[in-house]
Amino acid sequence: MDRIAQLTTRPAGRETAYDPAVAPPSLHVRAAHVLEGNWTGTSTVPSRRLYPHQWSWDSAFIAIGLRHLSPLRAQTELETLLAAQWTDGRIPHIVFNPSVPLDAYFPSPDFWRSSAAGRAAGAPRTVQTSGIVQPPVHALAAWLVHLADPGLSRARGFLTRVYPRLAAWHGYLLRRRDLGGGGLVSVVHPWEQGMDNSPCWDRPLSRVAPAPARSFRRADLDHGVPEDRPTDLDYGRYVRLAADYRDRGYADTMGEFAVEDPAFNALLIASEYALADIADELGVAGTARRARGERLTAALVERLWDPAAGLFLCRDVRAGEAIPERGVSGLVPLLLPALPPGLAATLVRTACGPHFGLGGTTRLVPSYDLLGEAFDPHRYWRGPAWFNTNWLLERGLRLHGERGRADALRRGMLHTAGTSGFAEYVDPYTAQPCGVTGFGWTAALTLDLLHDRPARGGNGLTATKGGDRG
Repeated sequence: MDRIAQLTTRPAGRETAYDPAVAPPSLHVRAAHVLEGNWTGTSTVPSRRLYPHQWSWDSAFIAIGLRHLSPLRAQTELETLLAAQWTDGRIPHIVFNPSVPLDAYFPSPDFWRSSAAGRAAGAPRTVQTSGIVQPPVHALAAWLVHLADPGLSRARGFLTRVYPRLAAWHGYLLRRRDLGGGGLVSVVHPWEQGMDNSPCWDRPLSRVAPAPARSFRRADLDHGVPEDRPTDLDYGRYVRLAADYRDRGYADTMGEFAVEDPAFNALLIASEYALADIADELGVAGTARRARGERLTAALVERLWDPAAGLFLCRDVRAGEAIPERGVSGLVPLLLPALPPGLAATLVRTACGPHFGLGGTTRLVPSYDLLGEAFDPHRYWRGPAWFNTNWLLERGLRLHGERGRADALRRGMLHTAGTSGFAEYVDPYTAQPCGVTGFGWTAALTLDLLHDRPARGGNGLTATKGGDRG
């Protein structure tokens, strides 16, 4: 018997008086393992099984967490995404991996036909993408990634290279997507807003004739529980909208679906402030961008604030009316530094009241009104709690002086991430995991909450905080 075997083999017939158990991996290590498992070499997939490509706002949130493990990899994450940007400025919501089989995800590249259908809009020829977009978190992510290692960022010229692309992205949204004429950006598909299946879309979606069920095959049901996913009727409408947009050459004209969403616009405003910080770092005056952030905040309040509901509502641009549904999207503007103090206080009361239950009936803010007729604690964006929206609200609470509530939400997120296996989303009452586990942004934002970083930047959006490690 060799020496190692002698040291590790227990003598026969003896009871072990003391056999210390191996400590389980920390929450930090477990989160890092998720991101390592989802890393492709140039970007991070949200989930190997269900989402095998690169998603736009997922990569932004993932980069925010990756910066604590490898600032270089976080920079690469954003650079890979931006390399697929169209010449009209849009950042597509999916960048397809050519090594993944076409039937692994739908809609696949042969549905979007980006290089052909999107030629007039400047789609890249060397990579296949979708033709729609997702919320503009990218400039905020880029600035936070820079702050993680400014020396490396400057040595690589990271901000110098990404700044013009991010400016073009914001320019596209502000010039091409102000379909309502009031200064706010409209989304033309529920997938663009990111909260795909929210009841907030039910009314405008009702105008859309669904694509025939035989015309597509849902790959998501191979990996997800049908009760947790959008219905076939909703999915048929998503497909119809996407096909119509594609067949218009991805031209941004008024279609059947056009909605001004508070979260999408709030994230654009937050990223405008981040672009101002990036501009200052590069020696370009950021004053105009900060002023634009304030103007957009004023437009958001004027067009989407509903004092009776106590939060911001989506606006159906085609119908010219507010959508009377309370979604977590209406709380996300709490992230904004120029929000009037009275509105911020009202948003906090709404988040902690009976419609969302934060700190009372729920530990994490649900995606939809607990008292709403369409509430479902397990179905995709119709009630479950998601980690990215709660991460945004945690920052908003802290920004507006609600430190105790922010700390409690942070603890709830860390506990739920660990016990759920970094679930895609969870039941807001029981924290039962839904969707897939080992989800990219859940792991990444867990890492962000676990780390301390000094407050830097002048707008309050770029300060991170932390403390204990799991």
